[in-house]
This record gives sequence, structure tokens and C-alpha cells, in this order.
Amino acid sequence: MIQTGLDNLLANHAHLVKNRKIGIVAHPASITCRFTHILPALQRIGAHVTALFGPEHGFGGEAQDMEPVAAPVKGPGAIDLYSLYGATVQSLSPLKAAVADLDALVVDLMDVGARYYTFVWTAVLCLDVCHQTGTQLIVLDRPNPISGTTVEGAPQLDDFLSFVGLRKVPVRHGLTVAEIVRMVARQEGHSDVLTIVPMKGWQRHMYFDDTGLPWVMPSPNMPSLNTAIVYPGQCLLEATWCSEGRGTTLPFEYLGAPGLSGSELAAHLNRQSLPGVYFRPASFKPMFQKHAGQICKGVQAHITERHRFLPFKTGVAVLLALKQTAPAQFAWRTDPYEFISDIPAIDLLCGNDLVRKGIDSKASINDIAATWEAGEKHFLELKSQFHLY
Repeated sequence: MIQTGLDNLLANHAHLVKNRKIGIVAHPASITCRFTHILPALQRIGAHVTALFGPEHGFGGEAQDMEPVAAPVKGPGAIDLYSLYGATVQSLSPLKAAVADLDALVVDLMDVGARYYTFVWTAVLCLDVCHQTGTQLIVLDRPNPISGTTVEGAPQLDDFLSFVGLRKVPVRHGLTVAEIVRMVARQEGHSDVLTIVPMKGWQRHMYFDDTGLPWVMPSPNMPSLNTAIVYPGQCLLEATWCSEGRGTTLPFEYLGAPGLSGSELAAHLNRQSLPGVYFRPASFKPMFQKHAGQICKGVQAHITERHRFLPFKTGVAVLLALKQTAPAQFAWRTDPYEFISDIPAIDLLCGNDLVRKGIDSKASINDIAATWEAGEKHFLELKSQFHLY
């Protein structure tokens, strides 16, 4: 079993928090290898924890995606608890006054290896505020559960940065949280306030089930490693009328909508011979969010060879298939997405408008994939300078 940054801190670097006034940015997956949450774990080694901060979904992980969490309130032990995901863009950053009062702010967040999973951007915003206040930021690293080798998709274009990508990285970035924060700190001159406690024993080829660590849901719709593997592609369905399986027991593995033909969609997708995945016709009834209480017809994505599977390309292929098999139903999301109302959600997720325009013109999946290959290759060469492992 590997040591996470938290386990490494407890075993070898307790001096970083002992007898110091500490704030913690965490969620339910911020645990030791023996299931102890970071709050009591740090208190046991003498940290004076005076502030807690919850990212999207809240410190306790109860809120659904894009659901504002109210704050400030009192957390466990009557400690001040601040929300880093409220109803405004400003709420995404910790209050300077709350951070300036600390000796150090400790960030321990489980990521899933996809740019639009927002926890890494919460860590980056904490870096920004700590740089302004002169507060030490301590990032405890955790595995990228879908490995740290593969890169997919191009970094965003300048006009498409958002909370689903505050800095330029591909959709599947192949980095850990600490490595992305390290990249930003170096690029923006913030390294003076950053301390990283790395993992011990993690290797870049590892998937989460290679680590021996327990899986705890980092967010309400991330129940398993399988979910994380498909998420970099199936999350694109958030930008459409089609259900991405939220409200079921298999979010991001199921996709569909009332009136679709699951058999036609599955046949269309399987004819494309997308590597490492098979699509099975499926019916499901979401209990909440899109099409709640209605029977949806669609498919379930079954991963057959995860090392060959290309989730982002597969996700784009799914959108193309929906456009081609259900043209009368197909629709892009027009509601605001992650606090932005003047850019389509699909463009924010993809980091450009090229993918959407390719789908709308019914270009081939290979032609659309060609639009991100140069950026993908460049980042693959660039990212090694920020590797910790």
C-alpha cells in the first residue's frame, strides 16, 4: 500500500502542523489509509484546527453538483466552517481574513484526473489567496486514480477558462492535485508559500485499485473507480439534454433520455470500434436531475480494456452518435454553467468551440480529434517538468 500525503505527514512531517493554527480544506475522501478523517488525525498530532473549508459538494460531501452550499456555519467540534462553493464566483475563493489568521492552510482533496472536476481549482484558488496573505499552503498529495501517464484533449483556449478549468490543462491531464498546484505556483511565482507533502510509493502507471487504498466517494456521483474512468468523456453529457446517469446507481456509465432507441445508439457506437469500451442497450429511471422519474432509453458503457480506453474521444463520439441517431431531440444546454452564462457549457468543458462546431456539422470523430492532437502532444511533453513521481 502506498502512503498518501496525509499518511506521510502524520508519519514524517508532523512538525508542519503541530502547535500551529491550521485551516483544513477537505471532503469525505480526505482520510488516512485506516479511514481516519484528516480533522481528528491532525488534532491528534497537536494541530490547532481553527477553520474548516468545504469545496464543491461541501465539507461533508452532501450537496449535488453546482448546488450552492451556505456558509459560514459551525463544523465538527464547533469549528468555523466556510463554504468554497456558494452562489457567486467570489465564493469560490477563501476569505482573505479567514486565511490571514492562520499559520498554514492544509489542502487534502481527492481528484479524479479530469480537468472539469473542480477540486483542483479550489486548491489553485487557495494558492492565490495564500500568496496574497503570506500564509503557508500545505498540499497533501493523493493518487490520480486513472493514472498519471495518459493525456487526452488540448488545453483550453484563452477565452474558455472557467471553474471547470482555471488554468490551461487537457481534459485528462495525467497529473496529481499537488503537481497541478506546483505547475501554477512555478508559472505564477507563488512557490514561496507552497509546501507539498508527496505520496510515497505511488507510480505514474497506477490506477487507484493498484494502490491498496480505500475508495471513498469524493463527491456524491463518484461512487467507484469505474465512474472516474469514464468521467472525462461522459461528463460532456452535462452540456446536453441527455441524462449522464445522475440520479442512478451508475452515474456516467449510463446515458440516455426518454424516446431514444438504446439498441440503435449502442449499434452505432459499437460499429466505430472505440478502443476499450463496449456499449450495451440499457433502460434506467433517474431519481433526480434530468428526466427525473422518467424511463430513459440509452446505453451503459462497459470498460473492457482500461489501458486502451480513451474517455474523452469516446465522450465526443457519444455526442456525435446522439446527434446522428436522434437529431430531432438533440439539444445543447443553454442554462448558465459554473457561473458563466455567455459561453455554452460544451465549450467550457472542451476548452474551445471546435468540438461543438464539429459535432454540429457532423464531422467524423477522427476529424474532430485532430483538433486537439497538437495541444495534447505539447502538454504531454511539458508536464514532466512538474512531476513529483
